[in-house]
Amino acid sequence: MTSDNTVPSRSGGQARRPRADRARQVADVLRQQVLSEAFGTGPLPHEDALAREFGASRNTVRQALDLLRGEGLVRRVPGSGTLVAAEKVPHGLNRLEGLAETLHEHGEVVNEVRSFGPVRAPGAVARRFGLPDGADVVYVERLRRLNGLPLSLDLTYLAPDIGALLEPADLAHRDVFRLIEEAAGQPLGAADITLEAVNADAHSAAVLEVPRGAALLMLERLTTLADGRPVDLEYVRFRGDRLAMRGRLLRDLT
Repeated sequence: MTSDNTVPSRSGGQARRPRADRARQVADVLRQQVLSEAFGTGPLPHEDALAREFGASRNTVRQALDLLRGEGLVRRVPGSGTLVAAEKVPHGLNRLEGLAETLHEHGEVVNEVRSFGPVRAPGAVARRFGLPDGADVVYVERLRRLNGLPLSLDLTYLAPDIGALLEPADLAHRDVFRLIEEAAGQPLGAADITLEAVNADAHSAAVLEVPRGAALLMLERLTTLADGRPVDLEYVRFRGDRLAMRGRLLRDLT
């Protein structure tokens, strides 16, 4: 076993490494355990036990726990140790589902429709739908709550014929994917997605109840019907402290 601040070098000796690097390594493993509920609601093992498990010093373990506290995942309680502070819900990337369908096992998803109606499509949006410049689409903005807590801010553009058949009252209580399938008379087929980290702008921060500049997960998703026609373009900002993206990837070299 190597010491806390060394790592085997290519020459076979021991190269020194900063404690911060080792702390991140410990924090990455502990983070996955917290998110997978390996500790339940806590407490985490004592610092001495964690130091033995990772072959690290107590100072390194404390620094790793500080990183997790900074992320809001754990909290320090005098006399009780380090407890799990917040649960991140898993959002699968394996299937094309609406938020309520994806998270039904984790509680109730409620939609607050903040905006609904026809708008002139920005040029880039019109092109994604295969529409001429200046065409109208239906724009929907929704705040999604899970068990009463803000989870995501969804900005959605809908193909005009599909959006014209939807009502704000329906969008407040049902997933838009189900409504699109009913309006189109056919199932959804596929979606192209891009996932990246963005900072919360003033509007997003206020709606999601996070500090301005907080890290959010941004999902761009263009969804098509089974016949290949694009009908739904979404920009979804998720609170990164309340949701973890998960998936299973298969390697196919054929």
